[in-house]
Amino acid sequence: MLSGMYNGFKLMAKQKSQKNRARTYARNRAMYTRRGYERIVETDGAYLLKLVICVLLGTFWIKFQYPIIWSGLTFNAVPIGLIVGLMLVYKFEGLQSNRKIRYAVLTLVTVISYFLPAGIII
Repeated sequence: MLSGMYNGFKLMAKQKSQKNRARTYARNRAMYTRRGYERIVETDGAYLLKLVICVLLGTFWIKFQYPIIWSGLTFNAVPIGLIVGLMLVYKFEGLQSNRKIRYAVLTLVTVISYFLPAGIII
C-alpha cells in the first residue's frame, strides 16, 4: 500500500513540474515569424518617405567661405544634416535592420554631397 502511495506522489510531482514552464508573452516574442516575415508591417509609402528624408538630410552642409583651422585641423564644412539625421533615425526608427539601412544611406549621401556644389555657404 505504501509503495502505491509513493508512486502516486511521484506522478503528481512530475505533472506539477511540467506546468511550471516559462510563459512567452507578446513583448518577448521575436520581430520576425518563423518563415522570416516581419511582424511589424510598415507601408511602402512611409518607408519611401523616410528614405527620401534621409537623402535630403544628408545633403545639408554648412560650408565656410574661408576654411576654419582648429588645433591643426582644417574645416571647410560641417555636416549639419548628418548630425540631425543620425539623431532622428536613432529616435524614431523601431527596427534595427531599418535603422542600419537608414544610417548607410545617410552617410553615403553625405559623403557624395560633400563634393557637389550644394549646401549653405557662410
